[in-house]
Amino acid sequence: MWRRIFAVFVARNREFYRDRAGLGWNIFMPILMVLSFAFIFSGDPQAPFKVGVLTADGTLPTPATGLLTLEHIQFIPVTDLEAAIAKVDRHQLDLLLDPASAPIGYWVNWASPQGYLAERLLLGVEGGWAATEGATPPPALAPPRRHELGGTALRYADWVLPGILAMNIMFSSLWGVGWVIVRYRKNGVLRRLKATPLSPFEFLTAQILSRLVVVMSASLIVYGGAALILDFPMRGSHVALVLIYLAGALCLISLGLIVSARLRTEELADGILNLISWPLLLLSGVWFSMEGTSAAARFFSQLSPLTHLVDAARAIMIDGAQTADVLPQVLWLTALALVFLAIAARLFRWE
Repeated sequence: MWRRIFAVFVARNREFYRDRAGLGWNIFMPILMVLSFAFIFSGDPQAPFKVGVLTADGTLPTPATGLLTLEHIQFIPVTDLEAAIAKVDRHQLDLLLDPASAPIGYWVNWASPQGYLAERLLLGVEGGWAATEGATPPPALAPPRRHELGGTALRYADWVLPGILAMNIMFSSLWGVGWVIVRYRKNGVLRRLKATPLSPFEFLTAQILSRLVVVMSASLIVYGGAALILDFPMRGSHVALVLIYLAGALCLISLGLIVSARLRTEELADGILNLISWPLLLLSGVWFSMEGTSAAARFFSQLSPLTHLVDAARAIMIDGAQTADVLPQVLWLTALALVFLAIAARLFRWE
Protein backbone atom coordinates (compact mmCIF):
# COMPACT_ATOMS: atom_id res chain seq x y z
CA MET A 1 0.00 0.00 0.00
CA TRP A 2 2.67 2.49 1.01
CA ARG A 3 4.67 1.83 -2.15
CA ARG A 4 1.66 2.80 -4.26
CA ILE A 5 1.06 5.89 -2.11
CA PHE A 6 4.72 6.87 -2.46
CA ALA A 7 4.61 6.42 -6.25
CA VAL A 8 1.60 8.76 -6.59
CA PHE A 9 3.21 11.16 -4.10
CA VAL A 10 6.41 11.41 -6.16
CA ALA A 11 4.50 11.77 -9.43
CA ARG A 12 2.35 14.61 -8.07
CA ASN A 13 5.37 16.47 -6.69
CA ARG A 14 7.22 16.18 -9.99
CA GLU A 15 4.19 17.55 -11.81
CA PHE A 16 4.13 20.57 -9.51
CA TYR A 17 7.85 21.36 -9.57
CA ARG A 18 7.98 21.11 -13.37
CA ASP A 19 5.29 23.79 -13.57
CA ARG A 20 7.66 26.78 -13.21
CA ALA A 21 4.88 29.36 -13.44
CA GLY A 22 2.83 27.74 -10.66
CA LEU A 23 5.92 27.32 -8.51
CA GLY A 24 6.87 30.97 -8.89
CA TRP A 25 3.33 32.12 -8.14
CA ASN A 26 3.20 30.15 -4.87
CA ILE A 27 6.53 31.55 -3.67
CA PHE A 28 6.90 35.10 -4.95
CA MET A 29 3.29 36.32 -4.90
CA PRO A 30 2.94 36.29 -1.07
CA ILE A 31 6.26 38.12 -0.67
CA LEU A 32 5.15 40.76 -3.18
CA MET A 33 1.85 41.19 -1.32
CA VAL A 34 3.61 41.73 2.02
CA LEU A 35 5.99 44.26 0.44
CA SER A 36 3.05 46.05 -1.18
CA PHE A 37 1.25 46.36 2.15
CA ALA A 38 4.44 47.56 3.80
CA PHE A 39 4.81 50.27 1.12
CA ILE A 40 1.17 51.38 1.11
CA PHE A 41 0.86 51.60 4.90
CA SER A 42 4.34 52.91 5.62
CA GLY A 43 3.15 56.42 6.58
CA ASP A 44 2.05 57.69 9.95
CA PRO A 45 -1.23 56.18 11.20
CA GLN A 46 -4.31 58.29 10.39
CA ALA A 47 -6.95 56.10 12.04
CA PRO A 48 -9.45 57.60 14.54
CA PHE A 49 -8.95 57.02 18.25
CA LYS A 50 -9.22 53.40 19.33
CA VAL A 51 -9.94 53.03 23.04
CA GLY A 52 -10.16 49.65 24.71
CA VAL A 53 -12.71 49.38 27.52
CA LEU A 54 -12.13 46.67 30.11
CA THR A 55 -15.37 44.78 30.80
CA ALA A 56 -16.28 41.51 32.45
CA ASP A 57 -18.79 40.30 29.87
CA GLY A 58 -17.45 41.80 26.63
CA THR A 59 -20.16 44.47 26.33
CA LEU A 60 -19.66 48.21 26.64
CA PRO A 61 -21.20 49.97 29.66
CA THR A 62 -23.78 52.69 29.16
CA PRO A 63 -22.44 55.70 31.06
CA ALA A 64 -24.18 59.02 31.53
CA THR A 65 -20.97 61.04 31.49
CA GLY A 66 -17.30 60.69 30.80
CA LEU A 67 -15.11 59.70 27.88
CA LEU A 68 -17.48 56.93 26.72
CA THR A 69 -20.07 59.54 25.74
CA LEU A 70 -17.79 61.22 23.19
CA GLU A 71 -18.27 60.69 19.46
CA HIS A 72 -15.63 59.89 16.81
CA ILE A 73 -13.88 57.44 19.11
CA GLN A 74 -13.94 53.71 18.47
CA PHE A 75 -14.55 51.92 21.76
CA ILE A 76 -13.54 48.26 21.78
CA PRO A 77 -14.67 46.02 24.67
CA VAL A 78 -11.87 43.80 26.01
CA THR A 79 -11.93 41.09 28.66
CA ASP A 80 -8.27 40.06 28.75
CA LEU A 81 -6.31 42.76 30.60
CA GLU A 82 -2.83 41.49 29.72
CA ALA A 83 -3.62 41.14 26.02
CA ALA A 84 -5.16 44.63 25.96
CA ILE A 85 -2.13 46.17 27.71
CA ALA A 86 0.10 44.54 25.10
CA LYS A 87 -1.96 46.20 22.36
CA VAL A 88 -1.53 49.60 24.01
CA ASP A 89 2.19 48.92 24.22
CA ARG A 90 2.29 48.25 20.47
CA HIS A 91 0.08 51.26 19.57
CA GLN A 92 -2.77 49.02 18.43
CA LEU A 93 -4.95 50.71 21.04
CA ASP A 94 -4.55 54.40 21.78
CA LEU A 95 -5.87 54.06 25.31
CA LEU A 96 -7.10 51.30 27.62
CA LEU A 97 -9.79 52.32 30.08
CA ASP A 98 -10.97 50.54 33.23
CA PRO A 99 -14.20 52.40 34.07
CA ALA A 100 -15.14 50.05 36.92
CA SER A 101 -12.12 50.87 39.08
CA ALA A 102 -12.12 53.64 41.66
CA PRO A 103 -10.54 55.90 40.71
CA ILE A 104 -10.82 55.20 37.00
CA GLY A 105 -7.68 53.50 35.73
CA TYR A 106 -6.20 53.84 32.26
CA TRP A 107 -3.14 52.71 30.35
CA VAL A 108 -1.43 54.90 27.75
CA ASN A 109 1.76 54.64 25.70
CA TRP A 110 3.77 57.80 26.25
CA ALA A 111 5.38 57.42 22.81
CA SER A 112 2.04 57.34 20.96
CA PRO A 113 0.76 60.67 19.57
CA GLN A 114 -2.76 59.26 19.35
CA GLY A 115 -2.49 58.00 22.90
CA TYR A 116 -1.42 61.44 24.12
CA LEU A 117 -4.47 63.09 22.55
CA ALA A 118 -6.80 60.36 23.84
CA GLU A 119 -5.42 60.90 27.33
CA ARG A 120 -6.01 64.66 27.08
CA LEU A 121 -9.62 63.96 26.15
CA LEU A 122 -10.00 61.55 29.05
CA LEU A 123 -8.61 63.97 31.60
CA GLY A 124 -10.69 66.79 30.16
CA VAL A 125 -14.07 65.06 30.43
CA GLU A 126 -13.73 63.03 33.62
CA GLY A 127 -15.21 65.49 36.11
CA GLY A 128 -14.62 68.47 33.83
CA TRP A 129 -11.24 69.40 35.29
CA ALA A 130 -8.30 70.77 33.30
CA ALA A 131 -5.88 68.28 31.74
CA THR A 132 -2.68 70.13 32.56
CA GLU A 133 0.26 69.26 34.73
CA GLY A 134 -0.41 70.26 38.33
CA ALA A 135 -4.14 70.80 37.81
CA THR A 136 -6.33 70.22 40.86
CA PRO A 137 -9.50 68.16 40.41
CA PRO A 138 -12.70 68.90 42.28
CA PRO A 139 -12.58 67.62 45.88
CA ALA A 140 -15.36 65.08 45.30
CA LEU A 141 -13.57 63.43 42.37
CA ALA A 142 -10.24 61.64 42.27
CA PRO A 143 -8.17 61.95 39.09
CA PRO A 144 -7.93 58.91 36.82
CA ARG A 145 -5.05 56.63 37.72
CA ARG A 146 -2.37 56.55 35.00
CA HIS A 147 -0.35 53.47 33.94
CA GLU A 148 2.44 54.33 31.52
CA LEU A 149 3.78 52.10 28.76
CA GLY A 150 6.56 52.69 26.23
CA GLY A 151 6.54 50.04 23.50
CA THR A 152 7.21 50.69 19.81
CA ALA A 153 4.47 50.66 17.20
CA LEU A 154 3.54 47.44 15.43
CA ARG A 155 3.81 47.94 11.67
CA TYR A 156 0.91 46.89 9.49
CA ALA A 157 3.27 44.65 7.50
CA ASP A 158 4.18 42.84 10.74
CA TRP A 159 0.53 42.43 11.64
CA VAL A 160 -0.62 41.24 8.20
CA LEU A 161 2.23 38.76 7.55
CA PRO A 162 0.73 35.81 9.52
CA GLY A 163 -2.51 36.30 7.58
CA ILE A 164 -0.70 36.46 4.23
CA LEU A 165 1.06 33.18 5.00
CA ALA A 166 -2.30 31.63 5.97
CA MET A 167 -3.94 33.01 2.82
CA ASN A 168 -1.20 31.49 0.66
CA ILE A 169 -1.71 28.15 2.40
CA MET A 170 -5.45 28.36 1.79
CA PHE A 171 -5.19 29.07 -1.94
CA SER A 172 -2.46 26.47 -2.47
CA SER A 173 -4.39 23.86 -0.48
CA LEU A 174 -7.79 24.41 -2.08
CA TRP A 175 -6.69 24.79 -5.69
CA GLY A 176 -3.79 22.35 -5.38
CA VAL A 177 -6.16 19.45 -4.81
CA GLY A 178 -9.65 20.77 -5.57
CA TRP A 179 -8.85 21.98 -9.06
CA VAL A 180 -6.16 19.44 -9.97
CA ILE A 181 -8.18 16.33 -9.14
CA VAL A 182 -11.11 17.64 -11.17
CA ARG A 183 -8.70 18.11 -14.08
CA TYR A 184 -7.54 14.52 -13.62
CA ARG A 185 -11.15 13.34 -13.79
CA LYS A 186 -11.90 15.39 -16.91
CA ASN A 187 -8.74 14.24 -18.72
CA GLY A 188 -9.35 10.58 -17.93
CA VAL A 189 -6.40 10.18 -15.55
CA LEU A 190 -8.62 8.96 -12.72
CA ARG A 191 -10.28 6.44 -15.01
CA ARG A 192 -6.88 4.93 -15.82
CA LEU A 193 -5.88 4.92 -12.14
CA LYS A 194 -9.11 3.08 -11.34
CA ALA A 195 -7.87 0.15 -13.42
CA THR A 196 -4.77 -0.16 -11.22
CA PRO A 197 -4.56 -1.69 -7.72
CA LEU A 198 -4.60 1.86 -6.32
CA SER A 199 -7.52 2.42 -3.93
CA PRO A 200 -9.31 5.75 -3.36
CA PHE A 201 -7.85 5.89 0.15
CA GLU A 202 -4.32 5.49 -1.17
CA PHE A 203 -4.87 8.07 -3.89
CA LEU A 204 -6.31 10.66 -1.49
CA THR A 205 -3.58 10.00 1.06
CA ALA A 206 -0.90 10.57 -1.56
CA GLN A 207 -2.56 13.82 -2.63
CA ILE A 208 -2.70 15.06 0.96
CA LEU A 209 0.93 14.22 1.70
CA SER A 210 2.13 15.75 -1.56
CA ARG A 211 0.21 18.98 -1.02
CA LEU A 212 1.38 19.22 2.60
CA VAL A 213 5.01 19.03 1.50
CA VAL A 214 4.48 21.62 -1.23
CA VAL A 215 2.49 24.01 0.98
CA MET A 216 4.86 23.87 3.95
CA SER A 217 7.96 24.15 1.75
CA ALA A 218 6.57 27.20 -0.06
CA SER A 219 5.52 28.77 3.26
CA LEU A 220 9.02 28.25 4.66
CA ILE A 221 10.55 30.02 1.67
CA VAL A 222 8.08 32.91 1.96
CA TYR A 223 8.71 33.16 5.70
CA GLY A 224 12.46 33.24 5.19
CA GLY A 225 12.24 35.82 2.41
CA ALA A 226 9.99 38.08 4.46
CA ALA A 227 12.33 37.75 7.46
CA LEU A 228 15.28 38.91 5.38
CA ILE A 229 13.42 41.85 3.83
CA LEU A 230 11.12 43.08 6.61
CA ASP A 231 12.80 41.96 9.86
CA PHE A 232 9.38 41.28 11.41
CA PRO A 233 8.90 40.26 15.07
CA MET A 234 8.78 36.57 15.96
CA ARG A 235 8.17 36.39 19.70
CA GLY A 236 6.67 32.93 20.10
CA SER A 237 7.60 29.31 19.47
CA HIS A 238 8.65 28.20 16.00
CA VAL A 239 7.41 24.70 16.83
CA ALA A 240 3.97 26.12 17.62
CA LEU A 241 3.99 28.08 14.35
CA VAL A 242 4.80 24.94 12.33
CA LEU A 243 2.08 22.98 14.14
CA ILE A 244 -0.64 25.55 13.55
CA TYR A 245 0.21 26.01 9.87
CA LEU A 246 0.44 22.24 9.42
CA ALA A 247 -2.96 21.70 11.03
CA GLY A 248 -4.44 24.57 9.00
CA ALA A 249 -3.02 23.22 5.75
CA LEU A 250 -4.36 19.73 6.50
CA CYS A 251 -7.81 21.17 7.22
CA LEU A 252 -7.92 23.26 4.04
CA ILE A 253 -6.55 20.43 1.86
CA SER A 254 -9.31 18.19 3.20
CA LEU A 255 -11.86 20.87 2.36
CA GLY A 256 -10.47 20.99 -1.18
CA LEU A 257 -10.89 17.21 -1.46
CA ILE A 258 -14.60 17.57 -0.74
CA VAL A 259 -14.93 20.03 -3.64
CA SER A 260 -13.06 17.69 -6.00
CA ALA A 261 -14.89 14.52 -4.94
CA ARG A 262 -17.35 14.44 -7.88
CA LEU A 263 -17.02 17.55 -10.05
CA ARG A 264 -16.23 17.03 -13.73
CA THR A 265 -15.16 20.46 -15.04
CA GLU A 266 -12.44 22.87 -13.94
CA GLU A 267 -14.74 25.84 -14.53
CA LEU A 268 -17.29 24.62 -12.00
CA ALA A 269 -14.54 23.71 -9.53
CA ASP A 270 -12.98 27.15 -9.92
CA GLY A 271 -16.32 28.84 -9.23
CA ILE A 272 -17.04 26.77 -6.13
CA LEU A 273 -13.52 27.27 -4.78
CA ASN A 274 -13.88 31.03 -5.20
CA LEU A 275 -17.28 30.88 -3.52
CA ILE A 276 -15.63 29.17 -0.54
CA SER A 277 -12.35 31.08 -0.34
CA TRP A 278 -13.48 34.71 -0.51
CA PRO A 279 -15.95 34.57 2.40
CA LEU A 280 -13.23 32.82 4.40
CA LEU A 281 -10.83 35.65 3.59
CA LEU A 282 -13.27 38.43 4.41
CA LEU A 283 -14.31 36.92 7.73
CA SER A 284 -10.93 35.67 8.95
CA GLY A 285 -9.19 38.97 9.64
CA VAL A 286 -6.40 38.45 7.09
CA TRP A 287 -6.38 42.09 5.94
CA PHE A 288 -8.23 43.89 8.75
CA SER A 289 -9.07 43.21 12.37
CA MET A 290 -12.51 41.88 13.24
CA GLU A 291 -12.50 43.91 16.46
CA GLY A 292 -15.26 46.48 16.40
CA THR A 293 -17.25 44.69 13.68
CA SER A 294 -20.84 43.57 14.15
CA ALA A 295 -21.70 40.68 16.44
CA ALA A 296 -22.99 38.69 13.45
CA ALA A 297 -19.70 39.15 11.57
CA ARG A 298 -17.70 38.01 14.59
CA PHE A 299 -19.98 34.99 15.04
CA PHE A 300 -19.60 33.85 11.44
CA SER A 301 -15.87 34.50 11.53
CA GLN A 302 -15.51 31.89 14.27
CA LEU A 303 -17.02 29.30 11.92
CA SER A 304 -14.15 29.77 9.49
CA PRO A 305 -11.11 27.48 9.93
CA LEU A 306 -8.98 30.27 8.44
CA THR A 307 -9.93 32.53 11.38
CA HIS A 308 -8.49 30.08 13.90
CA LEU A 309 -5.37 29.66 11.77
CA VAL A 310 -4.77 33.41 11.44
CA ASP A 311 -5.54 34.20 15.09
CA ALA A 312 -3.22 31.49 16.37
CA ALA A 313 -0.40 32.48 14.01
CA ARG A 314 -0.68 36.13 15.09
CA ALA A 315 -0.72 35.10 18.74
CA ILE A 316 2.54 33.21 18.19
CA MET A 317 4.40 35.76 16.08
CA ILE A 318 3.18 38.98 17.74
CA ASP A 319 2.10 38.04 21.27
CA GLY A 320 4.73 35.37 21.97
CA ALA A 321 2.35 32.41 22.37
CA GLN A 322 3.82 28.96 22.93
CA THR A 323 2.63 25.52 21.84
CA ALA A 324 0.31 25.05 24.83
CA ASP A 325 -1.37 28.40 24.13
CA VAL A 326 -2.41 27.45 20.57
CA LEU A 327 -3.07 23.76 21.24
CA PRO A 328 -6.89 24.28 21.25
CA GLN A 329 -6.72 25.78 17.73
CA VAL A 330 -4.41 22.97 16.56
CA LEU A 331 -6.78 20.31 17.89
CA TRP A 332 -9.83 22.06 16.44
CA LEU A 333 -8.30 22.36 12.96
CA THR A 334 -7.14 18.73 13.10
CA ALA A 335 -10.62 17.57 14.12
CA LEU A 336 -12.15 19.56 11.25
CA ALA A 337 -9.62 17.98 8.88
CA LEU A 338 -10.67 14.47 9.94
CA VAL A 339 -14.34 15.33 9.44
CA PHE A 340 -13.65 16.81 6.00
CA LEU A 341 -11.54 13.77 5.05
CA ALA A 342 -14.31 11.39 6.03
CA ILE A 343 -16.79 13.35 3.92
CA ALA A 344 -14.40 13.49 0.95
CA ALA A 345 -13.67 9.75 1.11
CA ARG A 346 -17.40 9.02 1.23
CA LEU A 347 -18.18 11.23 -1.75
CA PHE A 348 -15.14 10.45 -3.94
CA ARG A 349 -15.68 8.88 -7.35
CA TRP A 350 -13.10 7.98 -9.98
CA GLU A 351 -15.39 8.99 -12.82
